[in-house]
Amino acid sequence: MIAHGMRHGRTLDGTAGWFGSIGFRRPRLQAQASAVVEVGAGALIVAGAATPLSAAAVIGTMAVAARSVHMRKGFFITAEGYEFVLNLGAATAALAALGPGRYSVDRALGLDRRLSGVPAAATAVAVGIGSAAAQLAAFWSEPQPTSATTA
Repeated sequence: MIAHGMRHGRTLDGTAGWFGSIGFRRPRLQAQASAVVEVGAGALIVAGAATPLSAAAVIGTMAVAARSVHMRKGFFITAEGYEFVLNLGAATAALAALGPGRYSVDRALGLDRRLSGVPAAATAVAVGIGSAAAQLAAFWSEPQPTSATTA
C-alpha cells in the first residue's frame, strides 16, 4: 500500500488522468486522496496502529478498485480481474481479526484489547465497504465507451 500510494503521489498528473479515464469525477482530488490513504493506511498497518481503522482503509481502497476497474474484467488477475484486490481485501480483514501483534502501537497503548477478533474484522469490512460505496456514489460512474471503441 505504501509503495502504491507513493507512486500515485509522485505521478499526480498521470494518476489524475487515469482516474478521469476510468470514470471518476474530480480526478485530481481522487489522485491526492488515493496517495494519502494508501500511504497512511499502509504505514499504520506496518506500525500496528489503529489496526481496524487502517484495515478498513485498505479494504475500502480494494473495494473501489474492484468495482471501478476490475469487476468487468472477470475474476482472474491475468485478465486484470478482481482476484488480486479481493485477495488483498480478504487478507486485510484477516489481519484485523488477528490483531496488530506483540510489537505494535496498539499493543503498547492497550488498544488491541478494545476491538479484536471477529468484531474487529467485521468492523473493518463494514467501514471499508461503506466508505467505498460512499466514494463510488459521490465520485464515480461507469465510463461510457467512446465511438472509437464501439466501432
